[in-house]
Amino acid sequence: MTEPLILQVRAKAGIDEVRQALTDPKALNLWLGEHSTVDLPGTFEFWGRYIPEGDAPHQRVLAYDGQTLKLAWFLGGEETTTEITLTPEGDDSTVVKLEQSHFDFADAISGANIRGVLQTFWSLALANLVDHLEGRELTTRPDFTSSTFEGEALIDAPIAQVYSALTEPAKASAWFGYPVDIDLRKGGRFAMGGFDAGPGVEIVDLVEGRKMSMDWGPAGISTWELADSGGKTRLTFVMSGFDEGNPPYGAWLGWLSGVASLRRFNEQKDWQSIWVA
Repeated sequence: MTEPLILQVRAKAGIDEVRQALTDPKALNLWLGEHSTVDLPGTFEFWGRYIPEGDAPHQRVLAYDGQTLKLAWFLGGEETTTEITLTPEGDDSTVVKLEQSHFDFADAISGANIRGVLQTFWSLALANLVDHLEGRELTTRPDFTSSTFEGEALIDAPIAQVYSALTEPAKASAWFGYPVDIDLRKGGRFAMGGFDAGPGVEIVDLVEGRKMSMDWGPAGISTWELADSGGKTRLTFVMSGFDEGNPPYGAWLGWLSGVASLRRFNEQKDWQSIWVA
């Protein structure tokens, strides 16, 4: 039996606005799935290419009281449960709590079961929910029908600032929300969790101020590149060299949710993480 995955974000919006974004199919199609059907308390379904095993809706409502929505979601051969709870913090702030059953980190590493993507899938979905509520551009979502992993984001900050956020350990640790150590050179190392947790992965290409490629082993090689765009920074990113028979969707989703945090870190003067411990 695995422990439930728990994620919490804070949105600068009242609970009525958050409830609307959670239950309006047009809003759901922006931040969650490609398609949705909602008729609560009876129906809450989402499916499409942005959803794991999204060939058809696989959810059914277990409970709904206007503040908590609990779903059964058949995924990876088992019925999981997803619970979303809204807690108001005054008139213009709401905490959104997500509890998801049947997540095993071993599946995230091995790719043995699609449920291994659940942590990073919901991390990106919640980040996009908050950006939708706060009127910000949303981050690229993955296509679970494709093995092509590439995307871009326009960041309202100069290249030097974005490069610094991507390559200085203290800054990268801040926006990613997890310790990061970086030996910034070709042949150097990039370590999630810090070098104390292990040697990390090799930096196989580096163009100072512009580009970095890292070799993640079976998950492939991830590359990001920066370009000026009228005083803003265009970030392009791609993952290649992986087994296309078992694409690393979980790792790709992790990068995409990181991009959402990177954008906020660089664009907001009084930046605060949306994530609640």
